[in-house]
Amino acid sequence: MNSSEEIAVSGMSAGRSAMRMGPAELVQAAAMARRFYLEGKSKIQIAEEFGVSRFKVARVLETALERDLVRIEIRVPAELDAERSDALRARYGLRHAVVVESPADAEETPDPENLGEVAADLLGELVNEGDVLGLAWGRSTIHMAAALDRLPPCTVVQLTGVYDAGTAERGSVEAVRRAAQVSGGDAHPIYAPMLLPDAATAQALRHQTGIARAFEYFDKVTVACVSIGSWEPGISTVHDMLSDEERAHYASLGVAAEMSAHLFDSEGRRVGRDLGERCITVKADQLRRIPEVVAIAGGQRKAAAIDAVLRSGLVTSLVTDTSAADYLMTAGPAPKSTLNRTDPDGI
Repeated sequence: MNSSEEIAVSGMSAGRSAMRMGPAELVQAAAMARRFYLEGKSKIQIAEEFGVSRFKVARVLETALERDLVRIEIRVPAELDAERSDALRARYGLRHAVVVESPADAEETPDPENLGEVAADLLGELVNEGDVLGLAWGRSTIHMAAALDRLPPCTVVQLTGVYDAGTAERGSVEAVRRAAQVSGGDAHPIYAPMLLPDAATAQALRHQTGIARAFEYFDKVTVACVSIGSWEPGISTVHDMLSDEERAHYASLGVAAEMSAHLFDSEGRRVGRDLGERCITVKADQLRRIPEVVAIAGGQRKAAAIDAVLRSGLVTSLVTDTSAADYLMTAGPAPKSTLNRTDPDGI
């Protein structure tokens, strides 16, 4: 029985409606309910024990629920919002959506650290032995890696360069190493900045031995973990690495969000594709082919950006908070299911 469910089976004190049953019926119904809900016996096994048909067992169990003899409570940890999670999953057609309670300062805090902790538990469920796990740069993925305590044996590869090469050891490179250490698998980090001055420099770096080796794994990734940024200071890695003139240029194209150095407008269409030529990152088409892409992002300041990226069809699952979820549930018309992985650009 799922540990998140509590089954309460009572007898003569079940309530006024249950008392319409005679005492023998009550005792038998309580016994059958106990066998089924608490002991995990099948209806056929119960029928054999009581010398009745399995159809009668089914009727008795149904009556026990209707007359309040049995009460079933679904419980999840307090920090998880099961109702919002299910509603968000259905609205965007996601494979998984996990919504956690926002901290008190949610308005000012994008990607609360507890998102990383929950995402770490989710990856523990999603990753199987022999998988290739890809990690993109982002504060949320770094928090996730720090919280990992279980992963089956898998290969871990870095999907993007780093925000600042000088902090690589404390950032995404360390996240890749940490995940590989937990899983006992191989690590393929990328010691290079995410954004380079020009396309020629980026192309040259892609051919360096260590970076090229990591790139070889991009088409083999089975589970990816990514972050999402809004197009504003401090909440987008790419925004902060560009000059004022470049920011203004991409803003004029309608950029609303970025993920792994790919830019999106509010409808999920990619814009500013020339920027990718200067970046060390997994291609958007490669992300689209990865079976499971988990985005970790939350907070009111990122809510619109999360909506934009979900509409791109690149993400299959989301870990977010109640602050962002409340916005997402009313953010324009419901999008097409993300699980069809279609490109909004039709390209």
